[in-house]
Amino acid sequence: MQEDEICPVCGLPKELCVCEEVSKETVEKIKIYTEQPRPGKIVTIIEGLDDAEIDLRELASKLKRACACGGTAKEGKIILQGDHRQKVREFLIKEEGFPEDAIEVS
Repeated sequence: MQEDEICPVCGLPKELCVCEEVSKETVEKIKIYTEQPRPGKIVTIIEGLDDAEIDLRELASKLKRACACGGTAKEGKIILQGDHRQKVREFLIKEEGFPEDAIEVS
């Protein structure tokens, strides 16, 4: 078995690893909100995800596809272009398995 096929956190093979699932269940609070960095431009920001346990770049990529928008993952946050608060909330609950009560939308 190659080294890249073993989870560095739990030491199990990648196909048996449950680290990401456990981190979703123990998440503190995910905050989804909008900001206006420039006049006429709105961005949706998702923060509170544990970037040590969850691949933020991969999750950002999935969210960009689901919302049909641009965006990035940096500094422990995911930033999407446009107001996608409800769509992001629904995606995190249905597709990614985060608990509904752990997500705060403002």
